[in-house]
Amino acid sequence: MSRIFVISDTHFGQKSILTFKRDDGSPLREFSSVEEMDETMIARWNETVRPEDHVYHLGDFSMSRKMLDIALRLNGHKRLVRGNHDEAKTAEYLRVGFKEIHGCRVFRANEQQGIPGAVLTHVPIHPECIPRWGINIHGHLHARRVRLNLGGFVIVPDPRYVCVSVEHIDYRPVLLDDILRKHRDLIKASL
Repeated sequence: MSRIFVISDTHFGQKSILTFKRDDGSPLREFSSVEEMDETMIARWNETVRPEDHVYHLGDFSMSRKMLDIALRLNGHKRLVRGNHDEAKTAEYLRVGFKEIHGCRVFRANEQQGIPGAVLTHVPIHPECIPRWGINIHGHLHARRVRLNLGGFVIVPDPRYVCVSVEHIDYRPVLLDDILRKHRDLIKASL
């Protein structure tokens, strides 16, 4: 039986991302070279995803058309939700094995199992749109998260948003079902 995974912001081939810093000043990605980064992400992807599985890449696959061929080395049936750096023509993504290209992707709720719906995007959606789907699984923020201001100095991660940028998920795709079940459990715990 095939499974569905999500991942975002691999930025294959982007050497400059190794110079980016987290808010605390530490490196965003601790790799010694762009080649090490790319090969680590390819290995972790293929350790996790079987050929029959499905993967939604939520944008910023690579920074260069030259790096698109990496998709040919990755297991699974790949679908791309375009990010702000996915500027190649649709035909180029299809050539390297992406099955579909989306602006966003919606998964409806399963009310019988109590599993919420989700909208998959690259950039997080506006908070007023969240109730329509349940949660927003997104990328774009890298090591950051969407925050919820509870007033004063109480600012916490907003549980309605799940960032699957590689920096949050050990540089490997994660199961969509696991995210949806965890969110269901968070909702139950808050009642």
